[in-house]
Amino acid sequence: MKEIEIYTDGACSGNPGVGGWAAILIYRGKEKEISGSELETTNNRMELKAVIMGLTALKEKCSVKLYSDSAYVVNSINNGWLFSWALNNWKTAGKDPVANRDLWEQLLELTKKHPTTFIKVKGHSDNEYNNRCDKLAVSEIKKLKSDI
Repeated sequence: MKEIEIYTDGACSGNPGVGGWAAILIYRGKEKEISGSELETTNNRMELKAVIMGLTALKEKCSVKLYSDSAYVVNSINNGWLFSWALNNWKTAGKDPVANRDLWEQLLELTKKHPTTFIKVKGHSDNEYNNRCDKLAVSEIKKLKSDI
């Protein structure tokens, strides 16, 4: 099975507001950048969208190391919250509906297809790929804003 690294980031201008997401996929030294934007969204949705789009870009089953600066995403996986939400009919421990359920459901399916290790990186620091993802996501916001 191929081993892939994926770096992701999401950004939002206003929260909610115009958002952008980006992912960099790395396999055997080759890199592929993908990015996009949405008009009315939140930062958390863009963080999730970046992860989903990164995993969706894989053409076959891969073992993935996914790097994100989003504690929202990484902790939800690594602390088992996502799996608990799914088992509890998409309710939090406090019995509230899970925010962004549509995206969490997509992510859950993708992690069944691609064994994924989620790794938290410090945002806006010295991680080259995280910084590139941030620039790509912000660039997508600027492009979309210039079109409206």
